[in-house]
Amino acid sequence: MHDEVTFFLDGQPVQARAGEKILWAALRAGVFIPHLCAVEERPEPFGACRLCFVEVEGRGLPVTACSEPVSEGLRVHSRSERVDRLRRAALELLLSHHDLDCRHCPRNRRCALQKLAKALKVPLRPQRLRKLVPGFPIDDSHPEIVLNPNRCVLCGRCVWVCNEVVGCGVLDFVYRGLETRVAPFGLEPLAQTTCTGCLRCVEVCPVGALTRKGKPVASSDEPVAAAGKGR
Repeated sequence: MHDEVTFFLDGQPVQARAGEKILWAALRAGVFIPHLCAVEERPEPFGACRLCFVEVEGRGLPVTACSEPVSEGLRVHSRSERVDRLRRAALELLLSHHDLDCRHCPRNRRCALQKLAKALKVPLRPQRLRKLVPGFPIDDSHPEIVLNPNRCVLCGRCVWVCNEVVGCGVLDFVYRGLETRVAPFGLEPLAQTTCTGCLRCVEVCPVGALTRKGKPVASSDEPVAAAGKGR
């Protein structure tokens, strides 16, 4: 049984488990903190999207809510001018590398980027940054799954679930810099790997990078442990 602590979120007392990350305690308290890469069941936060910044009193700089634990008396501010600026900049950067063909994307209207853009008041086509869509080839070789790396936000959810939850070990990050993408080792087509088509990677993808051929799957907001039961 976990000890409980009381911390203050935007001036209001919130009870949480000692050591619980600010992000999950805030979401349970009904306070929205944007995030893409975080998965509550993941033991160690990935911290890649840089969207969940919050202010903690006594800290010089904003911290990521997915990696910062709560403690007794901690005072957290979910919004500030600096936090809002950092979140918008992070989202604009993601959008500048994303294939924004929403109309033809299977995740249209169920896409985390669309929801975040609306919440943070960021246009889906930001004007401040030059568009750099990579133009990687789409892998539709698998009978169940389509992998479109041009829509990938490099959140790492699929890599984690494939390697750590399922234990299949098919997906990973390959290359570096602007060439970074999620793919099988050696850029093999999915159909030529040991992928079993369990669709767990599709279920946790927050955008349209991994989709199921023919029909949608469960929302990526569902707990990872529950996703895929009954297959």
